[in-house]
Amino acid sequence: MIKLIIYALVIVSANILGAISGLGGGSIIKPVFDFLGFHSLVEISFYSSVAVFIMAIASTIKQIQMKSSINYQVAVGISSGSIIGGVLGSIVFASLLNSTKNELFVNLIQIIIIIITLIFSYLYSKQPVSLNLTISYGKSISIGVVLGFLASFLGIGGGPLNVALLMLIYALSIKEATIYSILSIIFSQGSKLLNEILNASYLSYDLKPLPLIIVSALIGGTLGAYCNKKCNSDTVKKVYQSIIAVIFFINITNAIKIIGQLF
Repeated sequence: MIKLIIYALVIVSANILGAISGLGGGSIIKPVFDFLGFHSLVEISFYSSVAVFIMAIASTIKQIQMKSSINYQVAVGISSGSIIGGVLGSIVFASLLNSTKNELFVNLIQIIIIIITLIFSYLYSKQPVSLNLTISYGKSISIGVVLGFLASFLGIGGGPLNVALLMLIYALSIKEATIYSILSIIFSQGSKLLNEILNASYLSYDLKPLPLIIVSALIGGTLGAYCNKKCNSDTVKKVYQSIIAVIFFINITNAIKIIGQLF
């Protein structure tokens, strides 16, 4: 029961901060759950995907209700690309796990990639530049494939790269980028979860935490979207940078622990 309460607290807090910043709660949930070590890597990845998928849906519904401005060329393109990327990421993750037969090694690869994206995203948020490219479905689909693949493969749902890449390509403000980042999360994680359902791989997981994870994700996503709407861009940027710093140190700690176990 204590484990479930800890999971619930982590998910609510992570999804509030993830919805505000556009990072997605999985950026926090995955490394924290890894650190706690209550479940296996595949179960943690599944729980994280469910939590951020529910969070993203709740957050998007709230954004629509609050009549947030959305460019549908960006929204539809990123959503479509994220479906493709989500499926590819899930396939590559499963293939790597099956070929190595070593969860610790796969987890270390995930952490290294996450750390690299964290460093890039933090530095970019400090000195943002923009290519200011013309918005098109083709570019949006390509962005969606990249973001969807990383989100699914890394098991973090969204990630700091979502916001940074959208700001870089389309010169969006950080607050605008969070909306499309959350949309990407819906479709990348939706496609990943559908793939798991079709393969029935989830049947081997411990599903007892699932109801509480779903309820916690709904609460966090709804509150996070409300807070995002109330916050200005400077506040969103500060939350974004603060979360990246915290996640960076958690991932470094996890990497050191795994290296110690491997070697």
